[in-house]
Amino acid sequence: MKILVAGASGFIGSYLIRFLLKRGHHVIGVARSQPKQEILDPKYRFIAADTTLPGSWQEAAADADVVINLAGRSIFGRWNPAVKNEIRESRILTTRHVVQGLHSGKPTVLISASGVGYYGNRGDEVLAEEASAGDDFLAGLSLDWQREALAAEAKGARVVLTRFGVVLGKGGGAMAQMVPAFKYFLGGPLGSGRQWFPWIHIEDLAEAMQFLIDRPEISGPVNVCAPEPVRQRDFAAALGRALKRPAVMPAPAFLVRLALGEFADVLLASQRAIPQTLLRHQFRFRHAHIRSALDAIVHTESA
Repeated sequence: MKILVAGASGFIGSYLIRFLLKRGHHVIGVARSQPKQEILDPKYRFIAADTTLPGSWQEAAADADVVINLAGRSIFGRWNPAVKNEIRESRILTTRHVVQGLHSGKPTVLISASGVGYYGNRGDEVLAEEASAGDDFLAGLSLDWQREALAAEAKGARVVLTRFGVVLGKGGGAMAQMVPAFKYFLGGPLGSGRQWFPWIHIEDLAEAMQFLIDRPEISGPVNVCAPEPVRQRDFAAALGRALKRPAVMPAPAFLVRLALGEFADVLLASQRAIPQTLLRHQFRFRHAHIRSALDAIVHTESA
């Protein structure tokens, strides 16, 4: 298949491209800049483009069998109105231009990636795909984001709305932020630690994307997270165990909010998301348990 990946230079995008190439696909990566580690493969082509703007890159979307949209400004960091506008426009405008670029009448698969932030802060409620959206900034953004993606159905595309848990893997993403703190004995739970922490190993995420491409009967929202979410304090304990460091330095909620402002609520939110659609279609997880997933990542990091 010919697959276009928007957001090719990020942690998830660069991993996914290599995974798809190994599966024999022809891949086109689109991003503002090349990944840190250049991908050298005759089946790969990179297009440098700002996807918040229309351009010739849309011709590649029209020619693709599958478009995977991962593009979007990072949500990590302190928010202000300008930052929130960048977060929003990077997702809404890119998705709009991807849909505009699709060829009408061609049975393209559009996989539009967002996160479990769609659900907002929901305590102990179990969140399968039919659960309602939350009422905060990320939830509202997710609703508008998926509305832009679903417009592709009018062009004959099959649209899959993936909602990622926190993606764990070697050399980037959440682990790159957390591991240094634990190595210096500064790691621990955030706030009460009772909030649910939905997660996914990057190997399972990549396998899930291939699974969704191969299953024409699947469309609409799909939670891409491990089948066993854990409480944040249990995640911190498991990471400390894997790194052979104690998880003894909790960060009180008021300090997290003092440091990060509104974004702190994202880190302190509880989302007990489960991958009901993947499980119903018998997707097999390699890393279903947090301890084995973290052990595998840390072992790879130190190998």
